[in-house]
Amino acid sequence: MRRFSVAAILAFMMIAPAGASGAMPDEIIREAVDLLEAGLQGRRDELAADKDALYDFIDGILTPRFEREFAARQVLGKHWNEADESQRGRFIGAFYTTLVQRYAEGILEFETDRVEILPFRGKADGRYSTVKTNVRLDDGTKVPVHYDLVRKKDVWRMFNVKIEGVSYVKNYRTELDSEIRSSSLAAVIERLEAEAGIAPSE
Repeated sequence: MRRFSVAAILAFMMIAPAGASGAMPDEIIREAVDLLEAGLQGRRDELAADKDALYDFIDGILTPRFEREFAARQVLGKHWNEADESQRGRFIGAFYTTLVQRYAEGILEFETDRVEILPFRGKADGRYSTVKTNVRLDDGTKVPVHYDLVRKKDVWRMFNVKIEGVSYVKNYRTELDSEIRSSSLAAVIERLEAEAGIAPSE
């Protein structure tokens, strides 16, 4: 996949603001562009030099605005039903933290003038929706980036991004399914917690 920064797009996907009740899905994306631009204004060097500050910056915006449990369920697939409540909670936390840390630096490369938000053609009264955008690369070519949203209590939140047709949810589901089959769900959770720097549960 061509990468002007796939990480930047994925990180941007997670930082959409919690929309007001009744806000259209494309409005959520437009608000996200403005929020991210304002949040990075004058702070790129500071955040680049301090990973903890960068993680805090992302987490402060992301936590109430990304459908963590819904995304985690999509990623685990059938293994979600095999997990007990403790494992589900641990997986949600570890997976979320891993995503933040893995894609954090990509946020610093994000440039709002590269994003073209296409006219919204979906239904605003369903449970799921997709907002289509194009992101311009350095050579002028455009990469299609589509955001999947889920509506809960009349508020749209993001849970997936497709870059050139490739879904991050499906990629992680395939990767983790293979790992779970070769080891166990418990081992995968422990591996994610270790990667994220989360102390193991007693």
